[in-house]
Amino acid sequence: MYEFHGWFGIAESPEESDAGSLESGIGDLRAKVAQTDWATGELSLQVHNGEYFLVANGLVNRRRDEAEELHALLRYVATRFPGSWGLLYERSSDMEDPPGQGGFRVHVMARGELYVRLDPFLSPVSPVIED
Repeated sequence: MYEFHGWFGIAESPEESDAGSLESGIGDLRAKVAQTDWATGELSLQVHNGEYFLVANGLVNRRRDEAEELHALLRYVATRFPGSWGLLYERSSDMEDPPGQGGFRVHVMARGELYVRLDPFLSPVSPVIED
């Protein structure tokens, strides 16, 4: 099983969401999102109060292309929109790197960088959310 849930605010710089080329960048991002075809996951670009947000959710039987495609897209967003921010929670039954099978890993995007952190809230999944 591979489970993921995330949201990312899209901004060209930490000072302003639109530093002059946001709309053309959003067009490119919208095209990348439209090319995504996941059977049991979703990826969308949403607008709330004039701000853009990338939202990803899914639960698949095992890690397949979704994880690699999602991570590649997040690297693109961090590079193209260096003011973007957000979180991606993921867990997998075959995750070998920390936290292993018993927890969530969190990808944190801030100021054009992606960091991997261990989740302090829902991990370890047993006994925090599962018996």
